[in-house]
Amino acid sequence: MAVAASSLLRLLLLLLLLLLTGPACTAGPGFRLALALGDHMVLQREPSSAVVWGLGQPGARVTVTLRRGPATIQTQEPRFPDPRGIWSVVLDPMGPGGPYELVAEQTVGANQTTRLTARDVYFGDVWLCGGQSNMEMTVSQIFNATEEQSEASAYPHVRIFAVSLSQAEQELEDLEAVDLPWSVPTPENLGHGNFQFFSAVCWLFGRQLYDRLRYPIGLVASSWGGTPIEAWSSPRALRECGLPQEGARARRPASAASAGPAASSVLWNAMIHPLLNMTLKGVIWYQGEANSVLNTDLYNCTFPALIRDWRRAFHRGSRAQTSPLFPFGFVQLSTMAEESRDVADGFPRIRWHQTADFGFAPNPQMPNTFMAVAMDLGDPDSPFGSIHPRDKQTVAYRLQLGARAVAYGEKGLLFQGPLPAKLQLCARQRLLNVTYGQDLRLVMRDDRIFEISCCGPPDPSGARLCKWVPAPMVSTPSPSSPRTLALSVSCPRAVSGLRYAWTTWPCAYKQCPLYHPQSALPAPPFTATLPH
Repeated sequence: MAVAASSLLRLLLLLLLLLLTGPACTAGPGFRLALALGDHMVLQREPSSAVVWGLGQPGARVTVTLRRGPATIQTQEPRFPDPRGIWSVVLDPMGPGGPYELVAEQTVGANQTTRLTARDVYFGDVWLCGGQSNMEMTVSQIFNATEEQSEASAYPHVRIFAVSLSQAEQELEDLEAVDLPWSVPTPENLGHGNFQFFSAVCWLFGRQLYDRLRYPIGLVASSWGGTPIEAWSSPRALRECGLPQEGARARRPASAASAGPAASSVLWNAMIHPLLNMTLKGVIWYQGEANSVLNTDLYNCTFPALIRDWRRAFHRGSRAQTSPLFPFGFVQLSTMAEESRDVADGFPRIRWHQTADFGFAPNPQMPNTFMAVAMDLGDPDSPFGSIHPRDKQTVAYRLQLGARAVAYGEKGLLFQGPLPAKLQLCARQRLLNVTYGQDLRLVMRDDRIFEISCCGPPDPSGARLCKWVPAPMVSTPSPSSPRTLALSVSCPRAVSGLRYAWTTWPCAYKQCPLYHPQSALPAPPFTATLPH
């Protein structure tokens, strides 16, 4: 009897507890902003509209208000989280400037309200910076690092944000982690360890843009060293090029065993897909070294496919606020001293394929793009390995020239070096005249940097055996002929092609033979076929 009474008492106490606390329920997702948003952020300025998004309780009501001081600037119509708990709001277009407070409120039922506030918010241009280790290198790793870091306080309106390294087998709706939340730049957060945060190329590009534009710039860094383009590509983009899709493991040489993840789409899933709601001005990209030993001759497909796919995805994800043809800048590969058999020919081939085999950007396969040539910035003494040159200032300068011309429409601005416009073979004189589309400045004479493809007689099947041999300069640009040089043709039979700077390390630091005289931009590498 005593045991039964005791059990009855416990049951009564349990019922009383339930009456006092209400019915049990499963907790829904917490109300918060996406990890890519927060205090000190820069949102995209007009004419586009910024998108604000986050997680909430399905069925709840979410309202977003923008304030400046005591004044309310705009209040958006309520939005309701979808069944996954994701909500998003498109703000009205805003001119550059700030600071603003962004207040998001979730209301559940009649009066249960949760409020979030993001402070010190500015509107300006938002650029995403992606790629592998040369994009990862922090400001503390580059030339003049101390001076560069000390100038951080002069740029409080260039805001920085860094995504943590993460990979996933499926597309994530939010970032797993953040290395650096939106921040005002300081010497410490610009140089937090080697290959951590913040990206030197990204920072210097944004800082130089700010010097020109004089309004806020937001920089979002998402990069991982030693990673191939396949890891950053969606399954859709890989399908375009006939490559394996989700979950596929890339096969790389043993020398690349210590590199970052290479499985198809794992970085797209974890480090790009969660950002798709963000309204962007454009992207800059520094990647390709890993593909000098992996699917090298597919890069002329995989890189343009990635650009097209990212454009479609950001346009859709931002509810049509990011341009469907947003500007996309990239760095053509620099140099590497350790010329193993795996990579000896990979760098020049990747440089060419980075341009979809046109040799320049923009081009018909890659509209609204721009390129920074970096093959003349080799750094054999880099403590981080010769594949990691420390002159990121020149890289950023050349990128921002392209951005000003392509993204901002600055007229008459030279942003790419001299390109060949005409090749004329004079067989009797054993000369090949190369005429460029811009004036040339000869920095130094190099009798091996131009090569001709010299072909022997056809075999019984009609095929020719050809080999590349140097074509020394016999005349160089002059005041009377500033765009033309003549090369010696020492080929007893047919000359089938010409190429320039087709090695992993074409020239010493800023000592390639040909530059534009005013802009100091180097002539890019090229390969061309000559008619028989």
